[in-house]
Amino acid sequence: AKLKSEGLFDASRKRALPVMPRAIGVVTSLGAAALHDVVTALQRRVPHIPVVIYPASVQGGQAPAEIRQALLTAARRAEVDVLLLVRGGGAMEDLWAFNDESLARLIVASPMPVVSGVGHETDFTIADFCADVRAPTPTAAAELCAEPQAVWLGALGLVFSRLHNAVERQLEAHSQR
Repeated sequence: AKLKSEGLFDASRKRALPVMPRAIGVVTSLGAAALHDVVTALQRRVPHIPVVIYPASVQGGQAPAEIRQALLTAARRAEVDVLLLVRGGGAMEDLWAFNDESLARLIVASPMPVVSGVGHETDFTIADFCADVRAPTPTAAAELCAEPQAVWLGALGLVFSRLHNAVERQLEAHSQR
């Protein structure tokens, strides 16, 4: 209630995700299955976009401080355009690190948009409400910020075809004149 009254959950302050990120950051544990899922999804969809990992424990007493430090590191380095905060599902106690008030404030203050992919579809944490976008799973978080390469190549092919046809028409018109 306190964070909500301060506007940390307001939809009006949430930022849109970049359409074509230069690089994607991931905050999670190096041993987490969520990391594997996210990296696999990103490799499949956008193999050309670099992924930067900011390791942090995502469970236990030290987790909130480590996650906050990872967010600060990402902000300081300014090397990614979007940040995924991910962890697989578990009991509510396992997800408790994502209910930290200081973490909520850092998510809101992040210079780049933050996608929260914590837990599974039915799990909600304070981080989900503060993030710019909430994804139901870590894999969904990756998919939200990475339009498949094939889609972009298809669009580029369409633009090339239209440009080619327009040039052909102009040349034909010029030739007729």
